[in-house]
Amino acid sequence: MSGSSKLPRLTVAVLQGGVSAEREVSLQSGRAVSRALRDAQHVVVDIDPAQIDLRQHDWREIDVAFLALHGAAGEDGEVQKLLQAAGVAYTGSGPAASAHAFSKLAAKQIFVQRGVPTAPWVALTAAEPAKFQREKAQRLGLPLVVKPDQQGSSLGVTMVNHEKQLDSALELAFQFGPVCLLEQAIVGAEWTVGLLDEYSLPPIRIGTNHDFFDYQAKYHDEQTQYHFEDSPLSPTASLVSRVAVDACAAVGTRGVARVDLMVDRFGRPFVLEINTIPGFTDHSLVPKAALRAGLNFTDLCEWCLVAARRQASLRKAA
Repeated sequence: MSGSSKLPRLTVAVLQGGVSAEREVSLQSGRAVSRALRDAQHVVVDIDPAQIDLRQHDWREIDVAFLALHGAAGEDGEVQKLLQAAGVAYTGSGPAASAHAFSKLAAKQIFVQRGVPTAPWVALTAAEPAKFQREKAQRLGLPLVVKPDQQGSSLGVTMVNHEKQLDSALELAFQFGPVCLLEQAIVGAEWTVGLLDEYSLPPIRIGTNHDFFDYQAKYHDEQTQYHFEDSPLSPTASLVSRVAVDACAAVGTRGVARVDLMVDRFGRPFVLEINTIPGFTDHSLVPKAALRAGLNFTDLCEWCLVAARRQASLRKAA
């Protein structure tokens, strides 16, 4: 793959920060993207929705909005609706795909409908009596993973190996919203696959000493390892990539996305979730995989701009 050397000089609004629990990670992504686009001679306008009302902003001089907003009010489809109504080209998936991917419950329901393998689960609400919550957990069995329905960066996620851990895990998950999922824990290796539209980047197998690839392992643990498993002779890598593509096709993502999966000891992949605005720093997983495929960080950012303008043209023609 190669970057877009013929892309004209554009005025790009880089949306970053916001008010979600992932604000700091978003600011890191935004700074990296802004720096790369300025190096490529584009005009960059940094916008933090925590400080600027996007509904009142004058978008007339903006050619493309680059979305580096992680978490709620970034990945849930609301910003995409606003920009689409304003006629602004923007990076990534549309409102519906963003909303479906951001809700783990909605995504899992789509996976089941479309035959995409995913771990068994049950949904819980904070309003349910504790007795019912425990009964659902018992039916699913241990070990299990408790996770908020709408949250990224593994925030609020707990691996539950013993029944006595369940109450505190639910309490943590419900801090991020009124709905959470209990998911059967898949014992095996965690993988991640980046996508550029329907093209899968080289898959990465993650090595961590933590119970799972949690927030600390993602952003702070220098012992976390990333192994590229892109040999054409690797049947597991090929299968993981194919399932990742199927998952994104089921939800309808566009632009850059990242699919996180578990692969059990029999080599069977199970989709955990889709991230429609994955981390975008030099050290993030999608940029690492893109570099492996021949796209440096600036090339990747410019690819996103090209894809955004293409999608905007398709919407206008529809």
